[in-house]
Amino acid sequence: MRDVIACPPGNYPLDYLLPMGNIRATFRSQCDNSHAMDASPPSSNTESPWLPFESRRRARDEKREAVLRTAVALFLEQGYHRATLNEVAKRLNITKPALYNYFRGKDEILYECWSIGNELVDDCIAETSAGGGSGLDKLRKLTVRYAELMTADYGKSLVRFDIRDLSEDNRKIVQTAKRRIDRAFRDYIAQGVADGSVKPCDPKLAAFAIAGSLNWIGHWFQPGGELSGRAVAEEFAIRLTEGIAKMATQMTSSRKTTAHKAAVPATEKADKPPRKGNASREETSEHHARTAARAAGQSKRARNRLR
Repeated sequence: MRDVIACPPGNYPLDYLLPMGNIRATFRSQCDNSHAMDASPPSSNTESPWLPFESRRRARDEKREAVLRTAVALFLEQGYHRATLNEVAKRLNITKPALYNYFRGKDEILYECWSIGNELVDDCIAETSAGGGSGLDKLRKLTVRYAELMTADYGKSLVRFDIRDLSEDNRKIVQTAKRRIDRAFRDYIAQGVADGSVKPCDPKLAAFAIAGSLNWIGHWFQPGGELSGRAVAEEFAIRLTEGIAKMATQMTSSRKTTAHKAAVPATEKADKPPRKGNASREETSEHHARTAARAAGQSKRARNRLR
């Protein structure tokens, strides 16, 4: 076990607060390096001293994750200030002092919830960027992923908990992370305007509108309802992006209309009534004569059909 680093309440070393997946990955890397440094491998009859340690560390990580999951669910249910560590311990069927083996207090748990939530947001952005496509394609993908995250506990923690309950240093870290998702929405909208997949608009305002709607999902969504989190996410993606999308059907229709206008024969154009104030008496008379002739021809054809 590593030494505990003393620090003021509310301020925690970043490596101590890394999400669980990163802690395990870092630990495995350290174990691999240590094995590589060992000049003589242990005999087959001797158990590596790292194995029991890794097993204990894995068990500790799993218990820490269990504390986190239970605590974030309780915070969302009762509110951060009303929830107590006594209740967390009770739900886990352990004693309150046992909790301090994993967290130093509620504020550390709160920051850890923010950290995991922000890491999941970064994953959403990375996956969307790697997928390619137009600006509208990326916007829709990110909207679905972010909306679905807002239906999970760690996603809800990003919008339900008050950032003012964090220490000043941790508050700055969280605010920087929140700006990344706003910037991603804004960049994809701007890209869509540039490539023609999104209607001309103010990317900043459009991004605020989309992010604000998605964040509100974290306040009202309850699991076990009529719609799953994925279904809600996909429906929101449709509603929030179709308003700014430059639909292919609209662009195709516009091109067809333009082509039709260009293909109108000169004789048809000549049959249009002259504009008032610009036509001579002779032009007006010719137009009326052509109109009367067409009407007479149509009447004659109609009479022939009746016979």
